[in-house]
Amino acid sequence: MAVASSAAPGNGAQAMAGETIIVVDDDLGLRSLICEYLAAQGFEVHPSESVAALRRLMETVRPDVIIMDVMMPQEDGLDGMRWLRQRSDAACIMLSTLAADVDRIVGLELGADDYIAKPCNPRELLARVRAVLRRRSSGSIAAAEDNTPGWTFDTRHWRLMAPDGRQPDLSTHDLRLLDALVEAQGRVLSRDQLMQALDPDAESFDRSIDVQVSRLRRKLADCGGQALIRTVRGFGYGLGLPVRRI
Repeated sequence: MAVASSAAPGNGAQAMAGETIIVVDDDLGLRSLICEYLAAQGFEVHPSESVAALRRLMETVRPDVIIMDVMMPQEDGLDGMRWLRQRSDAACIMLSTLAADVDRIVGLELGADDYIAKPCNPRELLARVRAVLRRRSSGSIAAAEDNTPGWTFDTRHWRLMAPDGRQPDLSTHDLRLLDALVEAQGRVLSRDQLMQALDPDAESFDRSIDVQVSRLRRKLADCGGQALIRTVRGFGYGLGLPVRRI
């Protein structure tokens, strides 16, 4: 059952219209608290007590954001994340008492958009929800408002085309790096994953990927693509703008 409520006065300008959120947590008290708080901000919110319940719910509900606890009985949040990324492109924020870097990295590598340690401040969670929604929608909104074409990655002719038709002069390494980022469809890739895409025999965590990304950004900037690659501090890189793959 959805938890819905009108936004409090003054919140309408901040809340985005029409977003649906599923909250997956086996803790009834915390789940109810999060649902009620987000519903008060104008979101349509659906509670789910397990990954199995999430599967059933998503037969009828198409969420924009899923907030999912990691530590749950039977199937945990990481199992849920693996299943989710095979079925949906909804943004996902993971909640966990596990604060170690390795747990956060595993969640991000599986496709999570953000990772918050529990207990979390509801206002911080709301800010994170709004942030992932902005990242997911900014490119499509800008394209609709401007009525201009976006970036295109042509895998047949192995080239990148800017919205104005220009083609940056890119090396094979540049194109392989872009191919990995575009294939990830907005997910953040670690340096190790990008190095594997460029050279499977390279040593893990080779920081030379930072140098290659920096060089690629300079080339992209010549065609207005300085924001095409975004940095996630302490982890890796992802697309900062939508790129159509053909």
